[in-house]
Amino acid sequence: MDAYLREDSLWELEAHLVDVKAYDFPTKVGAMHLAGDPVHDMTIVLLVTPEGMISDVRAKYQAAPYDSACMAIEDAYRGLVGLHLLRQFRVAVRERFGRVDGCTHMSELVVLLPTVFVQSLSAQRREQAEKTGKKPFQLEGCHALALTSPVVREYYPEWYVNPQDGSKRRVRQS
Repeated sequence: MDAYLREDSLWELEAHLVDVKAYDFPTKVGAMHLAGDPVHDMTIVLLVTPEGMISDVRAKYQAAPYDSACMAIEDAYRGLVGLHLLRQFRVAVRERFGRVDGCTHMSELVVLLPTVFVQSLSAQRREQAEKTGKKPFQLEGCHALALTSPVVREYYPEWYVNPQDGSKRRVRQS
């Protein structure tokens, strides 16, 4: 997965999946699928505003187990246009592309892109938090970044909450 900030301030988020087998196997049509040749080789690219709104989508299969039958779903993923990556995105993907309305592999791939987007914005968001004095967005986002954790005590001491104090929240020191 890759993220690119374009000159027009839009983000290109690209997810690529390649699935290969370590063994040869016969196909339904009698040919042999060779070890190392992709069973699945697919890419999805989202064009996203800095706020997280999807403005364009390109889904493409270079290889799929059922060839054109699998590839026929590519254009359907344009149905992601207009969704926001950070607002119920995964739920919307399941609703729009669940079961026979999508491709299991493509849908699993696309639901990882909100994380890629957030990680891509981390430097900008960290700078903004430092300037405004707001709590960094990543704090309390996972167990390692709980305000009571040793990680926060070391890297974000001004936001650290001593669990022994029994206080729920610590006021940021100036």
